[in-house]
Amino acid sequence: MKPMVRGRLQVLRYNGQSLTKIEDQAAVEYPLTIFIDNEEFATIVCSPTNLQELVIGFLASEGMIRNIEDISSLDIDDHQGFAYVELKMKQVISKEFYSKRMIGSCCGKSRQFYFYNDAKTAKTIMSRQKISAEQCLELMTKMQENSEEFQLTGGVHNAALCTKNELLFSYSDIGRHNALDKIFGHCLNKKISLKDKVIVFSGRISSEVVLKVAKIGVGILISKSAPTTLGIDLAHDLGITAIGFARKNQLNIYTHPERIVGSECFPK
Repeated sequence: MKPMVRGRLQVLRYNGQSLTKIEDQAAVEYPLTIFIDNEEFATIVCSPTNLQELVIGFLASEGMIRNIEDISSLDIDDHQGFAYVELKMKQVISKEFYSKRMIGSCCGKSRQFYFYNDAKTAKTIMSRQKISAEQCLELMTKMQENSEEFQLTGGVHNAALCTKNELLFSYSDIGRHNALDKIFGHCLNKKISLKDKVIVFSGRISSEVVLKVAKIGVGILISKSAPTTLGIDLAHDLGITAIGFARKNQLNIYTHPERIVGSECFPK
């Protein structure tokens, strides 16, 4: 039996005047432990959907694989919460590589903190894609309308891969970084070109999110939420156009505005 995507809860709801007993739905938290070549690698707390895409994207983001051909086999026991991965090239897994911090050089600068695997896998984006502010807002609306899980539970983040004109596909997860890994895994599995693509996202523009987007290789990130200072610094250094607070008829452009149509009239 597959794990539940959402759980049903008995809730007392106050409407401003009285309490009423109702049935509500909540997003499910699901632990998934990944084994690589029979060695435990990591446990991800996630939504129990699209687990194959999640595992592939997570391994690529962590620098364990470069493409889908690096995986010899991938088996998921979704009832027990285990994913078993065999790689074609056996690797020695060093926990220090994934936890020890370093100061890396990024575009000639050395102020950013990275984990070793981030310095190895994050790409500087050179995309010349252009998009208008109106198209950014339209894509945000499409992603929100497409998220049934958020509408039912209010407890998940959403991420979508888009062209400047249309939403190609989207994923939901209780973890914002998991939603991005699912996009990455889908692109690797289906060999989807990431040239001139856009990521639309519901979560905060943190350094972790910016690094994920850089690893995927997309140059424009549109979020309905706020940024962090380190997230903006990394977006600037990694060549990513970071757009936040994309809500209603407004948005903020934080970095690399040259990709936004109409920004040419503003002094740099």
